[in-house]
Amino acid sequence: MVPHGTSRTAEELTTANNEALKGAAVGAAKFGIITAILGLSGTVFSPVYRSLTIQFKVFIQMSGMTLGGWIEADRRFRAWEGMRVREKRRERALERDEGVWKEWERLVEVKGKERDGGEEGKAK
Repeated sequence: MVPHGTSRTAEELTTANNEALKGAAVGAAKFGIITAILGLSGTVFSPVYRSLTIQFKVFIQMSGMTLGGWIEADRRFRAWEGMRVREKRRERALERDEGVWKEWERLVEVKGKERDGGEEGKAK
């Protein structure tokens, strides 16, 4: 979930969409194979399944594929979103560390100038 007040760029949205589409295709294929196997076994072993109309059998097959596509698309999108959150946290941490490092460098320069200035005053 996107925290309130954050926005996504068009590139991020396109990437998220592509990842969800890939997940939907993979999930539909996986669950399509599973429901096809179940349909074949139903045809062989179940007189009730054999008595169903072809339209209802197609509906059952498509329902399985839709469910699989939905589940896999959601899983992939959540994985992508988690990866983006970790990347953003890492970027913020690097920016924070860079700021601390620059502050330390500034302090070292100031101390060095104070020390150099103090020694020059004693030499005179």
